[in-house]
Amino acid sequence: MSSIEEIKARIDIVDLVSESVQLRRSGKNYTGLCPFHHNVNTPSFVVFPHTESWHCFGECNEGGDIFKFMMKKENWEFVEALEYLAERAGVELKPLSPQQEAEQEEYEHLRALLEDAVVFYRHQLVNTPGGKVALEYLRGRNLSDETIEVFELGYSPDRWDAAMKYLAGKGYTPEQMAEAGMVSERDSGGYYDRFRHRMMIPIRDERGRMVGFGARVLPKPGDDSKPHAKYLNSPQTPLFDKSGLLFGLHKARSPIRSTDQAVIVEGYMGVIALHQAGYTNAVAQMGTALTDQQLRILKRLTRNIILALDSDAAGMNATMRGLQVARETLDRSDDPVFDARGLLRHEARLQADIRVTTLPPGQDPDDVVNADPQQWETLIGAARPIVEHVMDTLAADRDLDNPKEKTEVAKQVLPLIRDLPEAIERDHYLQRLARVLKVDERALLDAPRPATRGRRPRTQAPRQPTVPARKESAQRHLLLGVNTHTLEAYCLGIIMRHPELLYKVNRALQESGLERLSSNDFQLTDHQVMYRVSMDALEQEHSEPISYALSALPQPLIDMADEILSKTDELDPNEERVLEDLLRAILRIREERLSQMNDQLRQLMQEAQEEGTLIPTQYAQTRARNARVELHLDKAIARYSDRSISTAK
Repeated sequence: MSSIEEIKARIDIVDLVSESVQLRRSGKNYTGLCPFHHNVNTPSFVVFPHTESWHCFGECNEGGDIFKFMMKKENWEFVEALEYLAERAGVELKPLSPQQEAEQEEYEHLRALLEDAVVFYRHQLVNTPGGKVALEYLRGRNLSDETIEVFELGYSPDRWDAAMKYLAGKGYTPEQMAEAGMVSERDSGGYYDRFRHRMMIPIRDERGRMVGFGARVLPKPGDDSKPHAKYLNSPQTPLFDKSGLLFGLHKARSPIRSTDQAVIVEGYMGVIALHQAGYTNAVAQMGTALTDQQLRILKRLTRNIILALDSDAAGMNATMRGLQVARETLDRSDDPVFDARGLLRHEARLQADIRVTTLPPGQDPDDVVNADPQQWETLIGAARPIVEHVMDTLAADRDLDNPKEKTEVAKQVLPLIRDLPEAIERDHYLQRLARVLKVDERALLDAPRPATRGRRPRTQAPRQPTVPARKESAQRHLLLGVNTHTLEAYCLGIIMRHPELLYKVNRALQESGLERLSSNDFQLTDHQVMYRVSMDALEQEHSEPISYALSALPQPLIDMADEILSKTDELDPNEERVLEDLLRAILRIREERLSQMNDQLRQLMQEAQEEGTLIPTQYAQTRARNARVELHLDKAIARYSDRSISTAK
């Protein structure tokens, strides 16, 4: 039994859910108000003890096991839920290797050092004469004492060894302080405090763990010299890598999910002021431009991103750099189009809504929100699609009577138009660009397409999967007489080995009127995690997808992944047959899931009738939705199978 299975065996889902949801027994099951959406009347949330699962038949239409429940409840990643539930169940997770154990111990020691530094800087701010300058500065930025405390802001004394002496008194060595980025080494030997006479801003990762500091220089009385750097960050350390951090994300993660929108601003103070004003879905990029790592973190929370950047040239450049990163990082769908010779090819469409709002000249987000919080809402509400913003901004700064200038504008705007998922939108902006540049639309349509950089080469255009007359493949026999969880594992084995097949799978599903494959197609949370990691592996370009996936999986899932892969190490060499078997397995999983949900609904409705209570309208609505899906599913099964999957149970 794996550690994950052992945790599920030891923790009763009813006991776990009952701690935060008031449940009422209804026959064999338990019902209550869903904790994941606003609902004060209808108990649409159901716990099924016999399957150790839960499902919301209302607005959420989501379900899962104990891991999924804790992830949604606490806004945790899988590893966080796993560690919490393992401790609760008294299950010891697979021990780390000696090297991993040593690294983790070192990281924890460095984090403890940084936490002690936070305490030191907080004390210096609040309780020392030197900290008054920093405190006056913060209050001059309209920050309340509560906000200063919530963000743990502090002050580094104007001395060369203040922090070093304090940390040494806590038992840390100068070498450990240097590794954590707290001190710098002199050329002549010895160490000195990296941060001196600065307002200190603790920087935490998305899980709230200390990784470093941002430090804002403070004026010195009678000193008119210009400081070397207005802001000074921790250097690159084992914990601090600014390319993979977003300031404020540990506080903004839940609001981003609940609002389904992230606002990216420039600067720590902007984030702090916005959170103080109640706009808690704001984060700040670390550095001058967004990185693919930062966007990969954000896309797990939302695909609706607003860039709130300066109105100057630097802000525009940051927008363009951030957009390019987004185009290379965020998911894309694959749309078929015909080229000039009538040949079918495929284009990628960006699966995200990226908008831009421009701040008033000379103002930062904190200037705006401190002057009038309502103005910030207006600015965000008026955020324009990225295509409009880029088109208008570039056109305003160019001599559009010059054909070379027109060409340069078109080169930057056309890729954005081609990224749009809707044909009508693309046509609208193409016409708009033609008017702005005063050229014929046909000239824009005929414009050459630049070679795509940094993305995996497209596979061949998907053909309609057909079933040739042949002997049954070994894989097909695996699909018969097995349970859904085994089928899920089989699908994951193929996907991890051949993630590029997902393009063809999704095209085939959409042609049948069915939704694209997603993590929600997998019932087990551990399978959902494996699927998402496989998608990340497909998007990156640095290593083979299977190698990336195995290195990115949480430690407890690696053995499970190895077992899954071992069952798919002798796939049919014919890719079309593998695709056919994968499609058949996915359709079987969906059919089983639909059947299970309908059985649950019938049981719930029967229990309501026996108890003489009204049947919730959500149940009937779900039944109707399932019936529509079932029609498309039956057609797809007939289309892609030479035997009825419904009989292969």
